[in-house]
Amino acid sequence: MAIKKFKPVTPSQRFRTVPTFEEITSTKPEKSLLVALRKSGGRNNNGHVTARHRGGGHKRFYRMIDFKRNKHDIPARVASIEYDPNRSAYIALLHYVDGEKRYILAPEGLTVDTMIMAGEKAEIRIGNALPVGLMPLGTFTHCVEMFPEKGGQIARGAGTYAQLAAKEGDFAHLKMPSGEIRLVNKACYGTIGQIGNVEHKNISWGKAGAARWRGWRPKVRGVAMNPVDHPMGGGEGKSSGGRHPCSPWGQKSKGLKTRIKKKSSKYILVPRGKNK
Repeated sequence: MAIKKFKPVTPSQRFRTVPTFEEITSTKPEKSLLVALRKSGGRNNNGHVTARHRGGGHKRFYRMIDFKRNKHDIPARVASIEYDPNRSAYIALLHYVDGEKRYILAPEGLTVDTMIMAGEKAEIRIGNALPVGLMPLGTFTHCVEMFPEKGGQIARGAGTYAQLAAKEGDFAHLKMPSGEIRLVNKACYGTIGQIGNVEHKNISWGKAGAARWRGWRPKVRGVAMNPVDHPMGGGEGKSSGGRHPCSPWGQKSKGLKTRIKKKSSKYILVPRGKNK
């Protein structure tokens, strides 16, 4: 994927970059796999704002993605590579030989008319899905299940992948995009390859309007508010707050541990950030 820059005719175009969408082969999604996506504007069932800075944005349809890849040993042809407004990765439309159609996350290098398959008999080839226990060491994989038959949860963003580092007993060692090394059951399915749209991380929105299109409303700094609106507000001149950064309700925003203690870390061998 390449990134396109603009010749700046307006100030907002000076730093704006957009993808060229070279891999996209179809701009019309499969109607049978679309679902209406309702927006909440950050409000709960009582109409109260529970997530700030949300609202507006372009209307979208949700594409039903096959994260489980449970159609085993049935070949499918890649019919098209499409854009998905709900995620950073591109998606691929599969036409199975029995007539069913499904969307999957499109890996880097997957092309139209390629035949792919899921199941224990699948070859080690980009786009094929099989248990991580049957993959050779060093394999790049994505959309990996954390528990068997739960559906892919690991490495689903654009350009990400998990690498199979080792196998021991009933578990495989996966090196995550964050550097974390995690234990995953060998029966968990993963898809061969790296997620496509690798250059997504280098895109610059370039203007405030690009955030509004995505449903993000303006965010005001606490130190710019009045004391009645925020604990860090007020002061003479451009005061920096005079206390540790916090939310409007006083919860510390840097260093406060929020991990729920009942969640176990027994499947994490090396914490993220320790093995990069």
